[in-house]
Formats: sequence, structure tokens, C-alpha cells
Amino acid sequence: MMLKRSLSGLLLPSLLLVGCTQIEEEGDASAAFPEIAAPELSVETMKSITEELSSDAYEGRAPGTAGEEKTIKLLSEKFAAAGLEPGNGESWFQDVPLVGITATNISPLKITGGDSELSFEHGSDYVATSYQEQPKIAVADSDMVFVGYGISAPERGWNDYEGVDVKGKTVIILVNDPDFGTESLEGDFGGRAMTYYGRWTYKYEEAARQGAAAALIIHDTDPASYGWNVVESSWTGEQFYAQSTNGGADQTKLNGWIQKEAAAKIFAAAGQDLTAQMAAAKKKGFKAIDLKLQASASLENGIKKTDSKNVVGLLKGKTRPDEYVIYTAHWDHLGRCKPAEDGDDICNGAIDNATGTAALVALAEAYVKAGAPDRSIIFLAVTAEESGLLGSKYYADNPIYPLSQTVGGVNMDAFSMAGPAKNVVVVGKGKSELDNYLEAALKDDGRIAEAEPTPEKGFYYRSDHFSFAKLGVPMIYFEGGDDLIDGGREAGEAAGKDYGDNRYHGPKDEYDPDWDWTGVMADLKVYYTVGRMLAMTEDWPNWNEGDEFRATRDQSRAGK
Repeated sequence: MMLKRSLSGLLLPSLLLVGCTQIEEEGDASAAFPEIAAPELSVETMKSITEELSSDAYEGRAPGTAGEEKTIKLLSEKFAAAGLEPGNGESWFQDVPLVGITATNISPLKITGGDSELSFEHGSDYVATSYQEQPKIAVADSDMVFVGYGISAPERGWNDYEGVDVKGKTVIILVNDPDFGTESLEGDFGGRAMTYYGRWTYKYEEAARQGAAAALIIHDTDPASYGWNVVESSWTGEQFYAQSTNGGADQTKLNGWIQKEAAAKIFAAAGQDLTAQMAAAKKKGFKAIDLKLQASASLENGIKKTDSKNVVGLLKGKTRPDEYVIYTAHWDHLGRCKPAEDGDDICNGAIDNATGTAALVALAEAYVKAGAPDRSIIFLAVTAEESGLLGSKYYADNPIYPLSQTVGGVNMDAFSMAGPAKNVVVVGKGKSELDNYLEAALKDDGRIAEAEPTPEKGFYYRSDHFSFAKLGVPMIYFEGGDDLIDGGREAGEAAGKDYGDNRYHGPKDEYDPDWDWTGVMADLKVYYTVGRMLAMTEDWPNWNEGDEFRATRDQSRAGK
């Protein structure tokens, strides 16, 4: 799901020795890290599995499809061949109950109450889906209310819903959070670093809690961090949600996005200026605005319940097998999506995330070759990340191995092919003591770990590590660097932009036999070294003091 930037690292000789390194952090005692000899990691494994998973035969690896069946079969066979054992008793799989909802016959969005009726076409102007398991969904003459950023955060003294009743109404919401556009990391919502309140998932959740009938987020490319093409391809076709006992009855009838230009017309029809109201919504004390307009839209739902699968492999530890280190990557992608100009409608997901899935297998091979570490290693390929981290959330909520005994882990979500770099980019740098392990692994490479340059894009909340972090498990998520050996930061930014504009969540994220894998393999070595160090130490790294997840971790460990 994440928009990746570039890759980093030089491919060093097949054996890297990370010495007994010490890193001193302000306020922390120095920590010693075990020596790790990284065995040769197979570039052929990376190439062959990435190519296979992203071939048209897998039809974009959507959950609940023939592409899923092929994917989980391949992964279980590769895990077994690598020398892992099934990670769920005698099974390689963990069932993840999902419901797939395919919206059809989606009407235009009709807006009445102004001087003339407005009509917006599905796809080009707006997209809509429903979380409710009902064959027909209709929102008719629903009063429209602009609720700013749609945030209710009492701990921050902020409530966009204060003094307004939106039950049965259609709420219009801004993307990101009120601090977007600031330069520092100071502010009610973390300055330019997006909080979870800025994510679309939160905004729909809160709208449902407030009793809204429908929720439409205004798409704006910069604060969303992706163009309308990504919204259109990601929000059309079958959508997956976690199965619920009430069939989604507590959710809004309709959720969607609307183009900023279309929203401006709606505001004008209400006698309001969108730009002015966007500025007003950034200020504490903003009051929701009754637009005195009515919205109508309808759709029909095709409903399919399915048990998708997480794939789980285990390498038991030698001396402390009941302590676990976890590697995660998501195997799913979007399936069939909006066709490219040449008619290709398969979102192959080669970068996102056939590469990360292949890395799980390559790492499993390397771990077995090196021999089991002291702690057990879980290799977890999760489903339905593209649908809102559903597979990782299901595992975290229903862990096969206790989270209180899960030391920490590493998440891998999309390697890029931009080439070797001088740095790696850490999403959420400074949050946990796992940063020290990464810095130790990088030391002999001559590379550095840097904080993500665009925290306003909210990458921390957009990949599977977040499901574990919310429940207290320290997870590190880093990407290839943006300061390329060949071309520096300018080249790194250009490569990231090219991928985001032309391939991300589209049919052209395809395997290329001419890719240069040197940067990928160097980064894979770092993933190996960080996890292996964690599996060979007796330490239990925690979230840093003051971090939002530390209290949850402390409680979990206390009750282990």
C-alpha cells in the first residue's frame, strides 16, 4: 500500500560480520549487539518469486480469488523447501474471515438544494463503496455537513463534531490532519508528521461513530500523497472488509472520495468558498457547517464471504523457542483494476509487494542455512493489507504465538529498484529501541539511517507493522534510501515520483527483467542482520519513553 521512494545500500561480499557493536543514545545505557555473519542471500530466489507472483497468471493476487490460491500454495511450498515448519500447528495457514463487496450500478452523486442540481459521475468525479452487507444501498436527500478534518480527539482538545448532529447525514471531510503544511514537528497533531487522525480509515470510523449515513473525503493530491488515479484504481472493483457479527450495520451506508474540483462546486452551490473553509478548519474551535444541500447516491452490492489466508512459517529457536522475532510482508495486491491505456487491467503488484513476499522466502533460506538462532523466527505473509491491514490486524488480534512473548519484528513492504544509496529511510524513526539495532547493522556498510523526509504522508499508519505496534510489539519498518550513490537525492526523489505517478497501484507495476538488484540485496542483508541480532540477544527492546505504544507494551510484558 505504501508509496515507496527508492532503494539503498551497496551489495557487499557474501559474508558481512557485524561486530559486538555499541551504540550510545541520550538517556540510554549502551547496548551490546551480538556478532552476526550474514550468509549469502539468494538473488535468484528474489527474482524468481517476484516474477512468478507478479505474473498475469496470478491476476493481481486479490484475496478470495484464484490468484490467492496460487499465491498461498507457492509460499507454503517455498517455506517448506527452505526448511521451515508449518507455523499454525500442522498448517501453514491462518484463516482470516473477510467479506468481499463489489459495488455495481453506482449512480451519479446528485446534489440538490442550490440554484440548480449538480451531478457527479462515478469514477471521474467521485468513488463510493459500502461497508454494509446489504444488496442495495441508497442515500436519498441526505443533508450535507462539512466537518473539517472529521476529528474527535479530546486528549488534544479538538472536536470537529462538537455542537452538530450528523445522524443520517452526509459528512464532507478533509484529508490528512490540521497540521498539514507546517514545516516543524510541533503542533496539536505532531506538526507536519501525520497522525492516525489524518488517515482515511480513521475518518470513516469516526463518521460511523457519529451516526453519519455517508462520508466523503475531499481528495487533494499533496495531503493525500497520491493522485486521483490511485483513488480510482484502489476504490473500484471488489473491496474487502473484516467479517463482523452485524454485517457492517454499525458502519456508514456509503463511504467514498470526491475530487477537489467537484467539492469546490458543491461549496459554491452552498454559498461557501472551499479554500476559505479549508483554512478555517485548521484552527482549533472550528465549527461544522451545515451546507444546506442534500446528497443522493445509490449502488448495488455483490457480497462474497471468504476465509482468506495468512501464510505462517516457523523456525524454532535453539535455546529460547518460546520467545519470538517476527518478519512480516503482505502477499496481496489489488487484483483487476482500472485498465491502462493499452487495456491491461491486472494490477500485478511486482514492487508492491511481490518483492517483500519474495524476501520472506529468501530470508527463510538464509536463516536455515545459518542454523536456528536462540529465539524462534516467525515468517508471516499476510493477506488484505491493501484493504486496510486486515490480515496483520487479524493475526495481532488472534496471535498464534503470544504477543507478550514476541520480542519485536521487521516489516518489509515493497523494495524499489532505484539503485544503491548512502542511507536507509526509517518510517517512525525515534519511536523504539529497535533503531539501535538498525544502526548497528548499518555501521559496517558506511550507511546511515535517516528519518523519512515526508512524515506528512502518514506512511507509519499504512503498512502491517502498525497492527502490531498498536498492541505494543516493537516493530521497525525501513526502506531503501533516497540519497542514491548515482545521482544523490535528486535522483532518488525522481525515481520515487516516477514510481508513484506511473506504476503505484496501477497495471504497470510489473516485473522488469532488466532491474538492477544490487541495492535490493544489500537492503535484504540489513533486514537479515537486524532480525538475527534481535533473535540472538537476551534483551527485550521497548518503545522509547513517551511513545504512544510504550504503556501497552509494558502492560503486555507485565502480564506475560
